[in-house]
Amino acid sequence: MGAKKLLTAEEVLAMSEDDYMNEQQLAFFRHRLSEMEAQLRANADQTTVNLRETTVVPDPADRATIEEEHALELRTRDRERKLLKKVQAAIVRIDEGDYGYCEETGEPIGVARLMARPTATLSLEAQQRRELKQKMYGD
Repeated sequence: MGAKKLLTAEEVLAMSEDDYMNEQQLAFFRHRLSEMEAQLRANADQTTVNLRETTVVPDPADRATIEEEHALELRTRDRERKLLKKVQAAIVRIDEGDYGYCEETGEPIGVARLMARPTATLSLEAQQRRELKQKMYGD
């Protein structure tokens, strides 16, 4: 039979609940997460190159613009670095057999939610409860 073909997002969404987190779905999400990881790493490498290519500009306004662009790029990379950790943790959860299940309730997170946010660790209900608590208690 050879190598198994990866399912499309539509095929994964069309699967029955009985197939939840079966081998094909796990392969689909592992592939999606691995692509995200590779893209985040490439972005980080590009930032390093961009920051090294800093040219000395005599005009203070131009220098300020360049510094602002660098600051924005560093903030973006910081967010991506945090996302990279979540992506890597999700891949570990696939390896350990925990991927796709809420870390709070143990209930399935759901394929549609994982399509939108492959790094999700909470079901939609648990996430909403957490956000409500944060609003109420300023957590």
